Amino acid sequence: MQMLKIFVAMLILAPSLTVGSVIADELEDALARSGANRKQLVKALDEVPPDERNGLVWLITHMPARDLATLDAQYLLENTRHAYEAWRNAPWHDEVSEDMFFDAILPYASINERRDNWRADFREKFSPLVAEAKTSGEAAAILNQKLFPMVGVKYSTKRPKADQSPYESIDAGLASCTGLSVLLVDACRSVGVPARFVGTPLWSDGSGNHSWVEVWDEGWHFTGAAEPTGNELDKGWFSGNASGANRDDPRNAIYATTWRKTPITFPLAWLPTDTTVNAVDVTDRYTSKEAPTPEGMARVRFRVVGADDARRAAQVQVLLGDEVLFEGTSKDEQFDANDHLAAVLPLGAELRAQVSGVEYPFTVEKDEQLIAVTLRDSRRSSANALRALRRWIFQGSTGEISEQPFADVPLGKQDAVKAQRALWAAHAKRIQKDRSAEMEAKVLNIDGAKMPFWYTTYGNKPKGGRSLWISMHGGGGAPERVNTQQWENQKHLYTPEEGVYLAPRAPTDTWNLWHQGRIDGFFDRLIENMIVFEDVDPEKVYIMGYSAGGDGVYQLAPRMADRWAAAAMMAGHPNDARPESLRNTAFTLHMGENDTPYNRNTTAKTWGDQLAALKKEDPEGYDHWVEIHKGKSHWMDRQDAAALPWMTQRTRKSRPEKIIWVQDDVTHPRFYWLAVEKPRGRSTTTARLSGQEIQLEGEGPLMVRLDENMLSLDSEVVVIHNGEEVHRGVVPRTIRTIARTLAERGDPRGVYTAEVVVE
Repeated sequence: MQMLKIFVAMLILAPSLTVGSVIADELEDALARSGANRKQLVKALDEVPPDERNGLVWLITHMPARDLATLDAQYLLENTRHAYEAWRNAPWHDEVSEDMFFDAILPYASINERRDNWRADFREKFSPLVAEAKTSGEAAAILNQKLFPMVGVKYSTKRPKADQSPYESIDAGLASCTGLSVLLVDACRSVGVPARFVGTPLWSDGSGNHSWVEVWDEGWHFTGAAEPTGNELDKGWFSGNASGANRDDPRNAIYATTWRKTPITFPLAWLPTDTTVNAVDVTDRYTSKEAPTPEGMARVRFRVVGADDARRAAQVQVLLGDEVLFEGTSKDEQFDANDHLAAVLPLGAELRAQVSGVEYPFTVEKDEQLIAVTLRDSRRSSANALRALRRWIFQGSTGEISEQPFADVPLGKQDAVKAQRALWAAHAKRIQKDRSAEMEAKVLNIDGAKMPFWYTTYGNKPKGGRSLWISMHGGGGAPERVNTQQWENQKHLYTPEEGVYLAPRAPTDTWNLWHQGRIDGFFDRLIENMIVFEDVDPEKVYIMGYSAGGDGVYQLAPRMADRWAAAAMMAGHPNDARPESLRNTAFTLHMGENDTPYNRNTTAKTWGDQLAALKKEDPEGYDHWVEIHKGKSHWMDRQDAAALPWMTQRTRKSRPEKIIWVQDDVTHPRFYWLAVEKPRGRSTTTARLSGQEIQLEGEGPLMVRLDENMLSLDSEVVVIHNGEEVHRGVVPRTIRTIARTLAERGDPRGVYTAEVVVE
């Protein structure tokens, strides 16, 4: 790793390489992630001519992970050389910036297609076709007319696959709109025309997806691949469909691919699980037609950036005295760099733009005027808040963090990470100090109730921490000695290959010993302690139980589903438990075929049917395995131990895209990234996360917790509650939310940085 740092430092000092420390860090990271292919990338960087090195560095720092691991030096050097030659020799060279070249000529691929070495071949074949073209738009129109007959490719639904590479389409002679678009993009790039792949996952009328091409000629213009409209651009059969696109619904928006790092990815309709292709949202260019600017007025555009020069989605108000002339939200990095918030304002007017409580005076001087606003104080205030938090922790302050002046200061992304680490370190230190005695005694005491516990460890500790297996004994309404003997049996009933195996002793000897309301609190505390004292990975916490312990699993698995990676019920009875909340938690059920008391066997089959029905209705959820062991009664001769290897393969989905939260009679104030102040028994809340939009159904008030693992907090977030939009805007990261969500669970993976309150 040290040699890698030295190599990157030498590159930065090399002639004509104008990169800063940020790009150096990105290059070092890319080389580190390339694995065994690192030597090839270093070779390419070492051999590239100095005047092309900027391009190759840019290419490597923006390559998808699979390309970092596979593409060799020769491929990258050839691609870079021919791309530079095409750009430099194009008549429209002066109209194409280096940034545009990097993103729309230099890349060797558009989407997830096979990586062909097409650059030199295409340049030789297609340069003569556009030899007389004076503009990039003219060249693109000529290529669209002559390219496809020349290579013998036509549109057909009988093509081998959707995401064909250019040579796959040429070999087949057939291609979908996707393959045709990839081919036209590559042909354009081969002759120095900036081009990119564009499409929608679903037209707003539900008629399907479509792909096409955009080319740069003093602005972006579209054309349908193999659908030429003479020498004209911005015409096509799909224009009407595109005008009905909807930016607020990710399924119906229009996206253009980019190699820049953006908060959103291109939705590949043919491969929905692939999120490796970056994108920008270009819907507005297809749906909004700008009216002519009235006389005496001018179109003014607003661009808001943070201290890191990244564009921010911020509320902008334009004021004339006390009158608000205009208000809107600026565009962030998920939109084209030249796509700005626009307002029509009176020429010559002296106005004020108000952004984040700060006013920026300006005068309207001309049409298409750009007002650039830099939130210069954002980084400083974030850093000051972090510094104040660290001082507060160091001084051992005991007041409420929520009452501190730094609690609600918006944090930058990196400062939020640092604040989270500082608060977790302080929390772990406090837990070690305050709970060492109960861990040594192996007895929890909460509000006068006591729960003894025993545990041992198996296997070597993984890098990310140990797994935790909470195993509940049987018994129930029986004398103390019977339940204690059941506890002793449970200590050695199962043996995971790795992890902390923990058998608690029920606090009472009642029939419902494992699903009284107090048990939830005991298990929360157990998990919190084991994370700190035994380095347990909170994403790998498992619960299981036999007989009365199985009763407990039926109850605790759904109502604490956001705690478990998986749950296993053995020989128990569900009583009034329901499975809907298990949408994101793996659940396995084991029952003897002849376990007839309390109808355990028949209720187990009923639960299996319910889980199967839920799975059929929602195929992405309800991972389950139901095994009715033939010929077995209440004791299954340890055949139920098969549950453990099945569970081991599951980890917790701590930030699922869909949540079904059905409250039990024992209620909880929080479930995954949702929370309520006053939980109501038997209530139901559903939540869906799609891109930057969250849809909620259920009674408020609700708190929606967010972080960078879910969406971009530097971009606009939309929250819809019961069909009504209740929030639209950037949600700030704050120390208050970090501290609150950490205190709720003591779970470092369950901490969120931002919150929206839905009244």
